[in-house]
Amino acid sequence: MRNKTTFMENILKNEGEEDIIDLEQYAKAGKTPPKGKTYRFRVDSQIVTTKKEQLTGREILVLAGKNPVEKFQLNQRLRGGIVKKVNYDEIVDLTGPGVERFMTLPLDQTEG
Repeated sequence: MRNKTTFMENILKNEGEEDIIDLEQYAKAGKTPPKGKTYRFRVDSQIVTTKKEQLTGREILVLAGKNPVEKFQLNQRLRGGIVKKVNYDEIVDLTGPGVERFMTLPLDQTEG
């Protein structure tokens, strides 16, 4: 029970000071992030923040500085280690349960 209290204390502290929701913390605790906040998440090792609750795969890549986006594949890591490919025009709901972080994979132009 102490872990849950500590988690909620940290969340309340973050919300009170910065109003930033760390998606990875929420996912690891099995909690669903609240709506209407600023969201912090990782793309590879880079920390990204946004006020939007929903982003396309393309928007996530742009926020992470992965340009041109067509040279990268975006994958979403969910709670439990599940990894799923995110298409450029696919909408990702950051307030959905289990969204941990995102990973990119450079696409090799010599394929084919």
